[in-house]
Order: sequence, then structure tokens, then C-alpha cells
Amino acid sequence: MATVKAEATAKKTATTKIPAVGKKTVKPVAKLAARKPVKATPEPAEKKPKKPKTKVVRDFSMPQIEYQKIAEIKEACLKAGIRVKKNIVLRAGLKALGEMNGAQLKHAMEGFGKIRTARPKKP
Repeated sequence: MATVKAEATAKKTATTKIPAVGKKTVKPVAKLAARKPVKATPEPAEKKPKKPKTKVVRDFSMPQIEYQKIAEIKEACLKAGIRVKKNIVLRAGLKALGEMNGAQLKHAMEGFGKIRTARPKKP
């Protein structure tokens, strides 16, 4: 009996294929396609053109008195119920200057002298 079992075991191992180590088994494409349904890929939404960013430039000098004037204008805006920042006050001033005619602009610019723009030397 022992020999019959040994012969049966020998036949099974001889007919069974053992895959080689390190080799990849390749599955037929038809079987993979039959098993997994192909998902419809949604078309990407139309990309909106990006707005070009405006570069912020911080390059001006201003006397302390004029900074105090900006603070006063901000307080007046708060009393009127409007909360503003310094840059909004400056931009509103630029808009107002831009809407003036030549004579008004000349009158507004009188009295401003040159200010020293160089930074003080570090000790």
C-alpha cells in the first residue's frame, strides 16, 4: 500500500506545474477586460484662464505727520461706519487725484517738498 500512495503522489507532483520563482505570470488581456468593466473617465472641466497676479510694490517714504493723517482718516471712516486699512486710504487718495483736472492737481501738489528717501545707515 505504501508504494501505491508513493506512486500516486509522484504522479501528482510530476503533472503539477510549479511556477518559477522570479518570473511574472502574464494574464491574457481578454480575461482581464472581461472581469473588470471599464470606467468612463469624466472629461475634465474647462479650465478658466488664470488672472495675472498684480505685483505689490512697497517703495515709498512718508513723513510721520502724513502717517498720522492716515490714522485720522481711518478714525473718520470708523465714525461713518466704514472699517478701512491704510492701503485702502492710500488707494482712495490716488483715485481722487486721478479724477482731478490739471489746475486742481497742481493746487493739490503745491507745498510738498522733497523728502529724503535713503535709509539711515546701521551703526
